[in-house]
Amino acid sequence: MTHPIHIIGGGMAGSEAAWQIAESGLPVVLHEMRPVRGTEAHQTDGLAELVCSNSFRSDDAETNAVGLLHEEMRRCNSIIMAMGDKHQVPAGGALAVDRVAFSDAVTATLNAHPNITIERGEIVGLPPSDWQSVIIATGPLTSPALSKAVLEMTGEDSLAFFDAIAPIVYRDSVNMDVAWMQSRYDKGDTEADKAAYINCPMNRDQYEAFLDALIAAPKTEFKDWEKDTPYFEACLPIEVMCERGRETLRHGPMKPRGLTNAHDPSVKPWAVVQLRQDNALGSLFNMVGFQTKLKYGAQTEIFRMIPGLENAEFARLGGIHRNTFLNSPRLLDAQLRLKQNPAWRFAGQVTGVEGYVESAAMGLMAGRFAAAEARGHPIDPPPPTTAFGALIAHVTGGHLSGKATFQPMNVNFGLFPDIDTPLQSPEGKRLRGKEKSVARKRAMSARALTHIDEWLNPQPRAAE
Repeated sequence: MTHPIHIIGGGMAGSEAAWQIAESGLPVVLHEMRPVRGTEAHQTDGLAELVCSNSFRSDDAETNAVGLLHEEMRRCNSIIMAMGDKHQVPAGGALAVDRVAFSDAVTATLNAHPNITIERGEIVGLPPSDWQSVIIATGPLTSPALSKAVLEMTGEDSLAFFDAIAPIVYRDSVNMDVAWMQSRYDKGDTEADKAAYINCPMNRDQYEAFLDALIAAPKTEFKDWEKDTPYFEACLPIEVMCERGRETLRHGPMKPRGLTNAHDPSVKPWAVVQLRQDNALGSLFNMVGFQTKLKYGAQTEIFRMIPGLENAEFARLGGIHRNTFLNSPRLLDAQLRLKQNPAWRFAGQVTGVEGYVESAAMGLMAGRFAAAEARGHPIDPPPPTTAFGALIAHVTGGHLSGKATFQPMNVNFGLFPDIDTPLQSPEGKRLRGKEKSVARKRAMSARALTHIDEWLNPQPRAAE
């Protein structure tokens, strides 16, 4: 008898995982607590309900990382992408959907599948011990009972809190004619350690103008049901710190002590914004201490006031919201299994990805991993040159500073290994600036699609 694979959570990740397992020919039980137990954000009991935007963002598979992820998912027989395409609404170059028709279609399709059983009701506490394979895909609104049980098992301090996340900047968009590389007081055992941070200096007038803009800028307002959730104390928003006094930031994350301007050592900066390498590839840098609840438009404008970041491009802007996610680099292996109990996998936003499509992608991978393992033929994750592989690498170890500061991330090209970019166009024109960046993204996308096809259709090894 084949034991079913159990999935807890009928959102984007859980629905995709159920589909992948069922399409492989194995039985799956999908547990969704709605409508028996509701949440503060959901409006219906439909599967894959979109609780915020109805957009899956850019559908450009050549020069946009999320569009590339769309295409990889399509090639993996994704139900989320199939129903998204079927129920698309006009949105320029983005893929946006009719949210009601989309959810209804996913629900009906999963209900009709002969290998899927949908059970309504809350899983209180940990999954039963006789479930041999489980995928937990409960998302940012995980029920309190399950959150508490996972916390107790993993020894983590907290799963649910307001996490104020800092912006992440593409390294190649920083103006190094203004900024310089140095660790505070040149600390470190190696030359690389001593130059681990990008430093952006401010004089007094620039600092005061920055504070004025920060105080005046529009900020995210909390919903009523969010107001009792505490801040994550290690990630207080920069505005909250600023409210404590105009010198707070200059004696906190923007302190200039221990730093010497490499471009003009005689000038002592009044304040310094530091950026710390955020991924092993060195392509992304996190704005240290710059967690924020500023609205997106204001962030771009205000943070480009910082010398050296005048033309900064952001892989992720800062934000604040109630969230539930694991310290995945410490807790999960490359197959998305809980190291303490490999019978359990986690998928979706709870693993530390952001966005509808990224959550569904992690469900897709968890479903394929679980199905392959159940058949006795486990598979390796896709290579990190693919969008799938880049996301898995991020949540299971690609985040450089990992244990203490791991934060959710959207898919972006900064997570991919670099690639040699053509220096010239096919017409022989030398590529510079934006043209070179676009050529690089196209090369990365082409490589990713080649590699995902090879992963999906591995060639048998030649006999030795």
